Amino acid sequence: MNPTDIAATGLAASGLASGAEVSLLSMFWSAHLVVKLVMMGLLGASVWCWAIIINKVLLLRRTQRAMAQFEEVFWSGASLDELYGTLSSRPTTGMATLFVAAMREWRRTVQGAGSSFMGLQARIEKVLDVSIAREVEKLESNLLVLATVASASPFIGLFGTVWGIMSSFRSIAASRNTSLAVVAPGIAEALFATAIGLFAAIPALIAYNKLQGDVAKKQAQLEAFADEFSSILSRQIDQRASHDQAA
Repeated sequence: MNPTDIAATGLAASGLASGAEVSLLSMFWSAHLVVKLVMMGLLGASVWCWAIIINKVLLLRRTQRAMAQFEEVFWSGASLDELYGTLSSRPTTGMATLFVAAMREWRRTVQGAGSSFMGLQARIEKVLDVSIAREVEKLESNLLVLATVASASPFIGLFGTVWGIMSSFRSIAASRNTSLAVVAPGIAEALFATAIGLFAAIPALIAYNKLQGDVAKKQAQLEAFADEFSSILSRQIDQRASHDQAA
């Protein structure tokens, strides 16, 4: 048998006889079971990450829009009691949640029998801190998944690659044929696992950094509003305490 016939036989045996057989799907189906599991796990993680990314982008946009609308109403000079009455009867988010929580604590003290303003400022600041923590927790939920996928996916893909190459070398040893036509398909299938790992990790890493930065900006906005609103209530407390003393 001449060299041309040997090469043709190697191509046929390795499944590379036609261009359609070297597609990504054919590489997946011809890969080892362990490599297939790695690929499917990474693809599932990628889909999960994209679902989280889309959900977080929409959530941050809704939060930013709600905060802008609330600030416009709050700084328009409307009555705080009227604004509280409007917001307390419906679900709130962002700054509105901080406002409702602080006003609820304020009204409990003002409307209570024998009300005393001792410690009210500290209680309001504590309520604002807790409300900020809850709002940030909602915005940050599931971001840890993106960080985990971004850091672990390349190593999981590398594990699939190593396993695939090991399987390829065992096949080469069993067939006693080291031609490129025999070696290349197995190596390509193994490297496909690493490619999928990077496909899952790169968007997850970029999205995590971007979303984490956006959450930090929202947290800074909430903290700034909490400081401003706490100052407003502090002046109200001083005025009422002075009035009570004068009476």
